Amino acid sequence: MKRILYKIVVFFTWILAALSILFVAAFGMWAYIAKPVDSAGNSRFEKISVPSGASVRKISLLLKEKGLVKSADAFYYAARFNVFDRTKPFRLKSGSYTLSTSMGMKEIYQILQSGASEYISVVVPEGLTMSKIARILEDKNICSAEDFLFFCKDSELLEKYKIPAKNFEGYLFPDTYFFIAQMEAKDVVEIMADNFFSKSAEISGVKDLSPSELHEFVTLASVVEREYRVKSEAPLISSVFTNRLKHGIGLYSCATIEYILTEIQGKPHPDRITYDDLKIDSPYNTYKWAGLPAGPISNPGLVALSAALNPAKTDYYFFVLTDPATGRHTFSKNFDQHKAAENTNYYSKGF
Repeated sequence: MKRILYKIVVFFTWILAALSILFVAAFGMWAYIAKPVDSAGNSRFEKISVPSGASVRKISLLLKEKGLVKSADAFYYAARFNVFDRTKPFRLKSGSYTLSTSMGMKEIYQILQSGASEYISVVVPEGLTMSKIARILEDKNICSAEDFLFFCKDSELLEKYKIPAKNFEGYLFPDTYFFIAQMEAKDVVEIMADNFFSKSAEISGVKDLSPSELHEFVTLASVVEREYRVKSEAPLISSVFTNRLKHGIGLYSCATIEYILTEIQGKPHPDRITYDDLKIDSPYNTYKWAGLPAGPISNPGLVALSAALNPAKTDYYFFVLTDPATGRHTFSKNFDQHKAAENTNYYSKGF
């Protein structure tokens, strides 16, 4: 009897393991299929006409034929089972639509049921805060800044994405988006967050991070984003911060002070940081406290994200801007070298 029970347990264990593997594989395949066909830099535009009474199946095939989606079946079943919006059934609306190959499946899904036959291109540069992104969206008539910020702080949405923070700062991926006028702010936040998790997953090692580890990595990347100017220097700047973190030394990043002044205190962007500013009692003040700031201070792009996870191997502990025209920094191993480099450029900023 015991032998039979053992065989049954082993059998079901194998079944569960097989199902788990199939689930992970299916999830990975879906994440790939739902991505845009092309990156924003390589995109092309296609016009499609949706006649009155056209079936979702027919339009799904048309989207695949035009190279706008990777799978006609995936789009069809996403629409059939309301994958992107469980609160309401998908309703295909007739019209003429201009779509881009850099649109994700979710964006196309929302546009085709909106009835808005023309999209609005919205460029979100690297390093902006969520409040600055909110103003861009409002200026473009996508959604109100107030509504966008409300959903950026929505606890249910944060839980959905397993973000261990009070808002989506850091997780709104900078990119070119194709939205429609007067969208639901919640949908905009989700599109940007989906894009973040999709794009960041391309960086080696990101998938192995826990939510808390990912949050620390994003926080560091947000500081790197605000400090680097030349792409090749991002890993070097990241190495300075990483070395300081390992030895319990404050990051001394002016970018964190600017975040306190402009985003927390609501002041205009300062022309320069004063000594009084460096004394502000805030968990974001990296001059006052060692370690990372309390959370991300910007929304980083792939360069900063990659640099944060893969810093250069150096023994640098300081950097200072010494060529404002090109945005290049001088990196130093000790304070004496740093002061010497700093003195070469009176107007430089550094730490």
